[in-house]
Amino acid sequence: MAVFLHWLTGGVGVTLGWHRLLSHRSFQTPKWLEYLLVFCGTLSLQGGPIWWVGLHRHHHLYSDQDADHHDSCKGFWWSHMGWMFHEVPAEKEIARFTKDIADDPFYQALDKYFFPIQLAFAGLLYMIGGFPFLFWGVFVRLVLVYHTTWFVNSATHKFGYRTYESSDRSTNCWWVAVLAYGEGWHNNHHTYQYSARHGLKWWEIDLTWMMIQLLQTLGLAWKVKLVEESSSTSNP
Repeated sequence: MAVFLHWLTGGVGVTLGWHRLLSHRSFQTPKWLEYLLVFCGTLSLQGGPIWWVGLHRHHHLYSDQDADHHDSCKGFWWSHMGWMFHEVPAEKEIARFTKDIADDPFYQALDKYFFPIQLAFAGLLYMIGGFPFLFWGVFVRLVLVYHTTWFVNSATHKFGYRTYESSDRSTNCWWVAVLAYGEGWHNNHHTYQYSARHGLKWWEIDLTWMMIQLLQTLGLAWKVKLVEESSSTSNP
């Protein structure tokens, strides 16, 4: 249960829905599917989609600079989770970075009710499987999803290798890529933020990219943005 819901909420929801689809618009889907993917992300209890997308876009603009709310230059602990225990000035700029989604009533509702939605989901799991489903499907799963997301903020700005000379400290970290469904190829992502595919080398396995390919095959994803071969073989 924990592993399945880790994939559904962290992989399908946050990585595929909130990150590659909503934050970077690296591909398009039918609106009903976009809403479903983003709803799955809401079950990760990482805030609402407008809030999350706004902070993520802000991070990309100021990555590893003082304005970056999880600036890795301030240390591993800070970028991993320490920043959340302090005031986040970037929250004041969320409206500036979310003009394309801020007026959507569905996303507004998810932002406003993301915690009650999680409580309702917890209640549903309890009704289906009792305390074991509640324990593994909510408490254990949320801790695992939280740290998976945080490792993308911390470990992939410290460990691994750099294929491209990006303007920040982003790295490609294989074990984060395993945990986070391809998000560990972070140096690739920071260099080509628009790309739906993060694992650019043959050995850089990207499970989220495989999900996008499946959606393409089913006719549920189009306008998929990719890095041209000539671009990926040379440092920018």
